Amino acid sequence: MAGSRRGGDEEACRVGLLDGHGGAKKDDWQVVAGGEESIELAAISIANTVVVGFSFGLMLGMASALETLCGQAFGAKKFHMMGVYMQRSWIVLLGCAVLLLPMYFFAEDVLLLTGQSPELSAMAGRVSVWFIPLHFSFALLFPLQRFLQCQMKNFVSAAASGVALCVHLLVSWLFITRFQFGLVGIALTLNFSWWATFAMLFGYVACGGCPDTWHGFSVEAFADIWEFVKLSAASGVMLCLENWYYRVLILLTGNLKDAAIAVDALSICMTINAWEMMIPLAFFAGTGVRVANELGAGNGKGARFATIVSSLTSLVIGLFFWVLIMGLHDKLALIFTSSAVVLDAVNNLAILLAFTILLNSIQPVLSGVAVGSGWQSAVAYVNIGSYYLIGVPMGVLLGWLFNLGVLGIWAGMIGGTAVQTMILAIMTVRCDWEKEAMVASTRMDKWSEVR
Repeated sequence: MAGSRRGGDEEACRVGLLDGHGGAKKDDWQVVAGGEESIELAAISIANTVVVGFSFGLMLGMASALETLCGQAFGAKKFHMMGVYMQRSWIVLLGCAVLLLPMYFFAEDVLLLTGQSPELSAMAGRVSVWFIPLHFSFALLFPLQRFLQCQMKNFVSAAASGVALCVHLLVSWLFITRFQFGLVGIALTLNFSWWATFAMLFGYVACGGCPDTWHGFSVEAFADIWEFVKLSAASGVMLCLENWYYRVLILLTGNLKDAAIAVDALSICMTINAWEMMIPLAFFAGTGVRVANELGAGNGKGARFATIVSSLTSLVIGLFFWVLIMGLHDKLALIFTSSAVVLDAVNNLAILLAFTILLNSIQPVLSGVAVGSGWQSAVAYVNIGSYYLIGVPMGVLLGWLFNLGVLGIWAGMIGGTAVQTMILAIMTVRCDWEKEAMVASTRMDKWSEVR
């Protein structure tokens, strides 16, 4: 028992080392922008959540192919291929970023098609163009973060992100509060902070921080691109369906009566959820890497152990925040707004926020196991069925047919997440880990031959 406990402590520490970097910069603008008009806050919420969120989810998912390949290559000690894999991912994601540009240029028309009001769509459309530099930063930063995660160097990402976040908050105050640049100021500060993070991380890698895995740019990166596109696409479909899911909630809420207040309240809840989600998403990244490392090294039992430790640890943290949200339900929005109407609306949504946080303490960990094991294609089908064939229709039914509004929409979508989590849990429990280790070995032999 003592040996098992020591092993559990060591595994928890290993996963903890990967838990440093999160996406606070993308959502913390609401604290600084709390003084903006309600319609402006709703417009930037829609642009950030729907337009930017679309490309964010797709490219974040596509970059997760590196968690499978680099993670297993690191475990198999095929270090030289990791830099090549990252460069292939850059090529694929930059191509994807170019293809997604029309969504930014025609954001107003896209939002009108989703049923948003003309005034809200026009304002969100104007600010969306200013997010294009942020859009391209995703294509370079996400693969670089995965490259470092797979080498247990997430402390580098955490340090760079911490520096960028501090500068970001200062620049946000200057542009939004001091100089009154409004919506454009919000976009400019986000562009700056994300590109600053990439510059710091790439500087670390290029200046000798990863001597075993980065040997400079190589023409090998252009070899067998189509195979890499297919793997990235499977990863993208799997994870972007998850990322887009709750963005659908924002879109559906925008069609309700008194949409501006509903979107404001829901955006505040989603921001709080995003802040807390940095913890289970860090476990998602950590678990994916640890599972991939162990499978690449041929250690199926180690992969199983990493899964158990990560799931239990994340669940305990989720229970803590569930209690915290339930206890502070009427005070959650005070750091965002002083509007009594919005405060009351957030208070009504607090119970759903608490259960969303609790459920999401397990789901990302199981998704991380899937990424580390290379199950992206199978999980993509699970996500389509549970999210979009069960969750969204149930939310629409409760929201409109039963006149429950945003409460009904959100409750129905929580049901979809619950179904997905149960299916992933069954897949994980029934997994033959030794067989998965052999599959990983075969995959590494195949990809390493492409030179």
